[in-house]
Amino acid sequence: MFTSVLMIEKALTSADVEFVTTLHGDESVAFHVLLQPRGDQADRLLRAIDDLALGELDEAARERETPEGDAARGEGRQALDVSLQALRSAGSRAEGRLIEDHPLDSLRGLVEEVGADEVIVLTDPHYVEEFFHRDWASRARHKVGVPVLKLFSHSKV
Repeated sequence: MFTSVLMIEKALTSADVEFVTTLHGDESVAFHVLLQPRGDQADRLLRAIDDLALGELDEAARERETPEGDAARGEGRQALDVSLQALRSAGSRAEGRLIEDHPLDSLRGLVEEVGADEVIVLTDPHYVEEFFHRDWASRARHKVGVPVLKLFSHSKV
């Protein structure tokens, strides 16, 4: 069985689930999902700049309303549960946890713990971070010792 660590920041869409569960053809995959609630991932300014770069002016204006810190944990837990159920419904094994502190330390630890074959980072575009190679995928490539695949979410949830 192929073992993937899937790092996400929001609930997977049905298109996301179909995409990641078919990446390896007929080979069965066990997913170990890490979710960091969006409010903990980047500061409000970077998120607003990303929204502007995508032409989503309304989203940029609403960044202030995005829960952060402890307030984002409840939404994060729900998004993780929805994502795990969707992966299981698609026929994959799936376990997961919320990231409490440093995402890359959590990622490296989980990769070692489960003997992962790969890491898949599936997020919305974060243009500022990606431009400076400060996004999760770019930084993970130097830390985890397995291939890291960067994918963009198919649509908003």
